[in-house]
Amino acid sequence: MGKPCDCQLQTHCRIQKCTTDFVSLTSHLNPALDGFDLEFCKALRAYSACTYRNSKVCRGNLVYHSVVLGISDLMSQRNCSKDGPTSSTNPEVIQDPCHYSGHAGARDYRGGEQTSPPTYLFCGLFGDPHLRTFKDHFQTCKVEGAWPLIDNNYLSVQVTNVPVVPGSSATATNKITIIFKSYQDCTDQKVYQAVTDDLPAAFVDGTTSGGDRNTKSLRIVEKVSGKYVEMHARYIGTMVYIRQLGRYLTLAIRMPQELAMAYEESQDLQLCVNGCPSSERIDDSGHLPLPVMGQLLPQAATAHPRSVYTLETATTKCHEKMLVKDIYFYSCVFDLLTTGDANFTAAAHSALQDVEALHPRKERWHIFPSNGGGAVSKGSKLFVSLGLVCLILVAFL
Repeated sequence: MGKPCDCQLQTHCRIQKCTTDFVSLTSHLNPALDGFDLEFCKALRAYSACTYRNSKVCRGNLVYHSVVLGISDLMSQRNCSKDGPTSSTNPEVIQDPCHYSGHAGARDYRGGEQTSPPTYLFCGLFGDPHLRTFKDHFQTCKVEGAWPLIDNNYLSVQVTNVPVVPGSSATATNKITIIFKSYQDCTDQKVYQAVTDDLPAAFVDGTTSGGDRNTKSLRIVEKVSGKYVEMHARYIGTMVYIRQLGRYLTLAIRMPQELAMAYEESQDLQLCVNGCPSSERIDDSGHLPLPVMGQLLPQAATAHPRSVYTLETATTKCHEKMLVKDIYFYSCVFDLLTTGDANFTAAAHSALQDVEALHPRKERWHIFPSNGGGAVSKGSKLFVSLGLVCLILVAFL
């Protein structure tokens, strides 16, 4: 008699429905975006509640017991409290108009079918300066003065670069201005400005967030006082990291493609979108022309006799921070030989860390000289030329 009873219990066990609902609630969430843990914990509690409602009819079901243990483990890993708000099993009900991933979820769940999630882009600027564009093109530019990194319908980012070494075209960033443009009821316009030795944890109006006080669709998070801040703009799915290393600033940003590309023709001068103008590039189609650098760098060395790095010692110094000899490693070597400033080693290392934290595609984190095609092949030329440039510089030290 026990066997038919077990079959009947398994027939009414709806643990699969609980799992399906949980997948629906979490599949559109992005772990890299602000607010993920909050929404994931809400979905976990809803999952747990569903299993509890089915506990009697599922008590003979092995899948049910595995699910219960799995939920417990996930709650522990994410530091989710057992008590708190839960997600609705209808994804349309939980959409937050000031949460970009929520917009994506609403867009993806039409007709009960899920489509691909939104695409995110990465841009970074560091060193003297080295630019990684939204297309993963890597360039070394001079761009002295104020230049727009980003200028679209949602966000403007402007950087100001100053010469690092007299007699060299190399510059570095000493000022960053960011404008988060007003957006529906999510935030008023907010302006942030950082300069060397003044990296505030607040906008220029003294506030640290935008939008509703509870949801904080835009907020500043200070990671290291005066040295490292993050800006989380959840209403546009965007994160910005700003650091000061030595006397100069670095910037990294992750933004949805559809928003990053929302701009007018008059806004086409954006370094993150189109790279540096050819007249502003130290490199030529991805590699550094030896005649120009051979003339400039020795002057820099003469002007700064205390810069005692050789190709060997610069390589050793950079290898202490970066074991992988990718484009960030070679940029570090180039910056040390150009400036003699060891802070550029930390800048290159932090820039790579920001790539690993924000770049959506792990296989593109590193750019290697041996890879072929597109921007990567350009990087290959850069590394070959860098080695020759460094050898020329060593002769003058």
